[in-house]
Amino acid sequence: MTKTETRRLLYTMHAQVCSVLSNAKRLEIIDLLRSGEKTAGDLTREMEIPKPNVSQQLTILREKGILVSRREGQHIYYRLSFPKMLKAYDLLRQVLIERLREQGNVAVRIGGKTHA
Repeated sequence: MTKTETRRLLYTMHAQVCSVLSNAKRLEIIDLLRSGEKTAGDLTREMEIPKPNVSQQLTILREKGILVSRREGQHIYYRLSFPKMLKAYDLLRQVLIERLREQGNVAVRIGGKTHA
């Protein structure tokens, strides 16, 4: 594979990961799994959404290689395939928080109100 082909493959892989992460529920699952593995039932309770919705998102994340699972008795436990991806997650979150702060500052400067 040439250097150009390798670069393009990486761009394609990056885009695929970003598309998987374009769902708020999937991002919430990733955030909840930062503390360690959990079952679909655990996530359902913490997210307060129907179990079929959680299961659907877990399937997508597992099929795309973001999560891995293991079975223990009747329970299936999910965890992040690559916990180092949380660095990117946290960095983007910091950028978004800064953006919200700046928008709040802009609203104050133009006479608007911010919500606390």
